[in-house]
Amino acid sequence: MPQASTTIAAPPAPGGERSNVLRLAVAQALAGANSTVVYATGAVVGSTLAPSPALATLPISIFVVGMAACTLPSGVIAQRHGRRAAFLAGTGCGVLAGLLAALAVVLGSFALFCAATFLGGAYAAVVLSFRFAAADCAPPARRARALSAVMAGGVFAGVIGPQLVTHTMDRWPPYLFAASYVAQAAVAAVSALILLGVRLPRPTAAEAAGGRPLGAIVRRPRFVTAVVCGVVSYLLMNFLMTSAPLAMRMCGLSQGDANLGLQWHVIAMYAPSFFTGRLIARFGAPRVVAVGLALTAASAVVGLLGVDVAHFWGTLVLLGVGWNFGFVGASAMVLECHRPAEKARVQSFNDFAVFGTMAVGSFLSGGLLSSFGWSTVLSLSFLPILLAAGALAWA
Repeated sequence: MPQASTTIAAPPAPGGERSNVLRLAVAQALAGANSTVVYATGAVVGSTLAPSPALATLPISIFVVGMAACTLPSGVIAQRHGRRAAFLAGTGCGVLAGLLAALAVVLGSFALFCAATFLGGAYAAVVLSFRFAAADCAPPARRARALSAVMAGGVFAGVIGPQLVTHTMDRWPPYLFAASYVAQAAVAAVSALILLGVRLPRPTAAEAAGGRPLGAIVRRPRFVTAVVCGVVSYLLMNFLMTSAPLAMRMCGLSQGDANLGLQWHVIAMYAPSFFTGRLIARFGAPRVVAVGLALTAASAVVGLLGVDVAHFWGTLVLLGVGWNFGFVGASAMVLECHRPAEKARVQSFNDFAVFGTMAVGSFLSGGLLSSFGWSTVLSLSFLPILLAAGALAWA
C-alpha cells in the first residue's frame, strides 16, 4: 500500500495556527533551558557528589531515563485529556526538578540530585512533544515547517541556559550551581504560563480509540527507518555532549569554556530549524537525515584531531547541526507513518524508542570517558552512524 494512503489530514487547531506555533516556539525556548542547565552542570555536580568518579555522569543518564520513562505516560495523557494537559504536567515536573536539584546541592545528596534530574527528564520528554503539537496545528503541506519552526525556539534555549548557569552558578556560596537550579525552576514556571494560551483540539472519539494496532504500524519499513535514524541522531548527540564538559575539565580547560562551548552547541542544534523544514519539503526527509549523519561523523573526526578549545567547540557545533538535520528529518518521517487517530500513541512510542536507547549511551559515556578517554568515546560513535546509513539505504 502506498505510504501516502496511511496519512489523513487533520484540521488545523482552533485559535490560529500562527498563534499556537508562536507560543510553542517561545515555550520551547524557555523549556529548552532545562536540558541545557542539566547538561552543563550535571557531570560536574555529579563528580562532586557521587561516591565514585565513574558515576559522575549518572545524573545525566538518569535525566535520559526520565525522558524515556515519561514519553508513554505523556502520550496517554495527551490521548485522553489533550496535549495541553500533558504540557502542564511536564512543566510542573520542571519546576520541581529545579527546586529539588538546588536542595540536593545544599544537602550534598547524590540520590536526591539523581531524583531531580529524573524529573527534569520527564519535563524534557514533554517539551519534545511540542514539535508534534505544532504539526497538529498546520495542514499537511506545512507540517514539516511548523515542526521545524517550534524546534527553532531552541536557539534561544542555547543562549538562556548557559548564560543562566554562568551568571548564577556562584550566587549561593558555597553551593555551586544551587542558584542556577532555582532560576531554572522559575523559567519552567514562566513556560507554563505561556502554554496556558495554546489552543489545541480536544481528543476525538476516534483518537481515544487509537486506530490501528500499534504493532501493525511500527513494523512498516518507513517507520522503522525513522525510529533508527532518530535513535542514532539523539543517541550520539547525547553520548558526546554528556562527556564533553567533563572531558574539557579533564583536559585543563575552564568551566567557562565548557559553558560557552555548550551554548554554541545548543544554538547549532536549533538554528538550522529556521530552514530545515524547507529543505525537507524540497529534498525529502531521508536526504536531510543523511546529511545530518554525515555532519555527526565529521564532528567526531574534528574531536579526534586535538583537545584544544577549538577542537571541542568545533565538535560540539558540528554535532548540533548534525543532530538537527537527523532528528528533525526523522520526526518528519514519523508524521508520514500514522493517521490522525493514531498520532499520540505512535509519536510517544517513537520518542520512547529514541530516549530508551539514548539512556544506554548515557550510562556508558561516563565509564568510557573515565576508563578509556575522550578519543575512545569519539571513535565509538562511527558504529551507530553506519547502522543508520544502512537503514536509510534499506528503506
